[in-house]
Amino acid sequence: MARVSDIRYVGYGVSDLEAERKFYADTWGLTEVGESDGMVHLAAQGDDELFVVRLRASDRKQIDVIAFAADSRDDVDALHQQVTDAGCKIVFAPRDLDTLGGGYGFRFFSPDGLPYEISSDVARGPSRELVRWEGIPQKISHIVLHSPNHKAAAAFFVDVLGFKVSDWLGDFMGFLRCNEWHHRLAVLPGPPCLNHVAYDMLSVDDMMRGISRLKTQGTDIQWGPGRHTAGNNTFSYFVTPGGFTVEYTSELERVDDETWVAQVHTPSATTMDQWGIGVGGPQTMPHPEPDAGLFQPVGV
Repeated sequence: MARVSDIRYVGYGVSDLEAERKFYADTWGLTEVGESDGMVHLAAQGDDELFVVRLRASDRKQIDVIAFAADSRDDVDALHQQVTDAGCKIVFAPRDLDTLGGGYGFRFFSPDGLPYEISSDVARGPSRELVRWEGIPQKISHIVLHSPNHKAAAAFFVDVLGFKVSDWLGDFMGFLRCNEWHHRLAVLPGPPCLNHVAYDMLSVDDMMRGISRLKTQGTDIQWGPGRHTAGNNTFSYFVTPGGFTVEYTSELERVDDETWVAQVHTPSATTMDQWGIGVGGPQTMPHPEPDAGLFQPVGV
């Protein structure tokens, strides 16, 4: 079966575009790469994905699109067929895209109603090798979602989009991969919505330097710094002005796709945070609520 190969970007509808734009560009460490149809696009300097965040002014907070990559036009077509066969609502069939960077792709709603795009042949942007202590994101690392039927959601990503299960945390959090990295998606129980988007940092030192910059500029850490067990990655969580949770992470585990054996980790305080020194905790994160844009295409 055709498989999704990576994450491209996340598009947000935000009530205060300038505040969100300033946060990502001046505080979080992304770089503006252009406006199109009133939308702001921001890139991570360590990745040649043309942009990783798209912001649109909206009268409500919502996810406009979660964009995945496929390796070829043939894979896009095959994935469209797989999604159609699964009974998903299609926003538009595979076509040449008129979004920034172009490419070939389609959009659909997951069974939970969140909007997705799968594309190939998108223009690449400039990238550079980051230097230790810069403390800015390399690229998107992973996305965590809530679902009212999280096991069915995990099965959808596996059976329809070609993800593989890397691990479970008890029976309530599934970690899914689409390439050599331990997870690109994870799913939790809850109303259909985004939990957070994580960004890879070059090192633990870069994560800590990033934490320092955010603190200096008035954005307090919600949970962390710490180290998870599943994926063995470090973490620190923050909330954007628009109310979306974002994470700095580093040292995510690289796995052998053919030989990796999924484990079930027993939930505990030290499983969630092996260091056990971070401030806050999952209970300090924003309370999940159904996304305002479920099954409603934004048209851009």
